[in-house]
Amino acid sequence: MKITSHLTDEAILAELGKRLARHRLNRQLTQAHLAREAGISKRTVERIEAGNSTQLSSFLRLCRALGLLDSIATLVPEAEPSPIDLLRSRGKERQRAYPRPQGTDDMIREGPSEWKWGDEP
Repeated sequence: MKITSHLTDEAILAELGKRLARHRLNRQLTQAHLAREAGISKRTVERIEAGNSTQLSSFLRLCRALGLLDSIATLVPEAEPSPIDLLRSRGKERQRAYPRPQGTDDMIREGPSEWKWGDEP
């Protein structure tokens, strides 16, 4: 199953659990052996593979033990600052987000409209 934004959290957790179980089985590991390698309990491995909610640190330990930790970087790619932000900050990293004026959220979701000469205020 492909993981998309239309799936519920529960469906995504179940799919991730199935995928981790397949990786474990492909490596010929029992749940108990994988749990020892990951430093977590066998019950935690069972819960993750069943699609139950668990601590993120347990999920990461399991990924590390299965050799999948390098793939996590694609899950949340490193955010690159925009060129304008770089100019404004003069190399300083942004520390906080500022609230947007009311009504601007809709414009962002819809995307920018096409600008034409003569449209300026």
